[in-house]
Amino acid sequence: MPPLPEDVSFRLYTRSGCCLCEGLAERLAALDPAPVLELIDVDADPELQARYGLEVPVLAQRWEGRWRDLARVSPRLSGDGLRVWLQRNSFPLPPA
Repeated sequence: MPPLPEDVSFRLYTRSGCCLCEGLAERLAALDPAPVLELIDVDADPELQARYGLEVPVLAQRWEGRWRDLARVSPRLSGDGLRVWLQRNSFPLPPA
């Protein structure tokens, strides 16, 4: 499986005590190589709390200077399945 581009940066919008958030962060960190990941607690910012509510975890990617939310990640994906999902749902779409 080809690696993700090294310059790809992701944000994971999360909240304390969210088992889905913690699980996705762990599965992303376990990828080799792991993508650059910044964890953002939505409860620390009223705007983010209003925007995401109970929709966390939300994975976003920086593309062309802006952060864009990606499609919802299945909590069942890990390993190669998660890597394939990232390759299919990231900007820009990687070559087939």
